[in-house]
Amino acid sequence: MGKLKITNNIRRLRFDADEMTQKELAERVGVTRQTIVAIENAKYSPTLELAILIARVFNKPLEKVFDIQDAS
Repeated sequence: MGKLKITNNIRRLRFDADEMTQKELAERVGVTRQTIVAIENAKYSPTLELAILIARVFNKPLEKVFDIQDAS
């Protein structure tokens, strides 16, 4: 199996949630704004726990927030 790439819809979900800022999301899930930036830009893959917390903020199932693609 090749390397997997995790993509996400966080930017769109933030916009749809009354234009929630990266800082607001970070505060709600207990990380820094820089962590949210890195996740949104696919530079960092969140832990399962963090992914679940982010999905809960938007009241969405994980698969509506994150997608896993085969990068090979």
